[in-house]
Amino acid sequence: MDTIPAVTLNDGAAIPQLGFGVYKVDPDRTAAAVREALLVGYRHIDTAQMYGNESGVGRGIHEAGLDRNEVYVTSKLDNGFHRPDDARRAFDATLRALGSDYVDLFLIHWPLPTRYDGDLISTWRVLEEFAADGRARSIGVSNFQPAHLDQLVSGSGTVPAVNQIEAHPYFPNDAVRRYGQRHGIVTEAWRPLVQGAVLDEPAITRVARVHRRTPAQVVLRWHVQRGDVVFPKSVSSARMRENFALFDFSLNDQDMAAISALDRGGAGRNGPDPAIYDHVG
Repeated sequence: MDTIPAVTLNDGAAIPQLGFGVYKVDPDRTAAAVREALLVGYRHIDTAQMYGNESGVGRGIHEAGLDRNEVYVTSKLDNGFHRPDDARRAFDATLRALGSDYVDLFLIHWPLPTRYDGDLISTWRVLEEFAADGRARSIGVSNFQPAHLDQLVSGSGTVPAVNQIEAHPYFPNDAVRRYGQRHGIVTEAWRPLVQGAVLDEPAITRVARVHRRTPAQVVLRWHVQRGDVVFPKSVSSARMRENFALFDFSLNDQDMAAISALDRGGAGRNGPDPAIYDHVG
């Protein structure tokens, strides 16, 4: 079995660079998918309150027969619960759903700058509480832009450990990644394969042929060599195994450059724009 490298966060904790994502996995199928992923060898599960499947993650870990401390679990605060007391109640519900007394990483899911009077600090200070009492081993954010991060850092004493952002060959999101590198914030890439849209690109299929790998493996390897933490999603055991096999080959500089050249700038964005996204479900 391949060994998954760990990335050290700015708080000293270590996060597995490859994880298993459960975004849009049916809650009724989540436990089975997580159990299978853990059997394949994944030890990092990424979920969120918004996904509605945290309890399935907890059941999957239990059914795999693993101790809680063997699995790195991330969850995220739902957009409707940014006010401090709401955030505290929502976090308690996350722990109950997971069947755990802690999460390894807890994130603010979206900055929502047009809601809550633009107040990011009061929500972030609640996450600092969770970190202080040990119920969140690390805290971070998702979809935050440099201006949002500046607001957090200037208004509190804690730099986020992680920023989970949309990133892929069509939209590398390098300005946000560079900000993270300067401030010791690890980048996690969501939608790393652009839901498969990038896999037929000639530049990627050429590199895949040379390395005798699938296009998905090549793109995920590109992320890994950039230093991103990635968590592809699939309920197929075969695809889980394919996505797991990333650490026994490497891309050269020309391969990396060819994939990076697919950058479409802002036009390559596949998900919502964090500067204006304000959905509260």
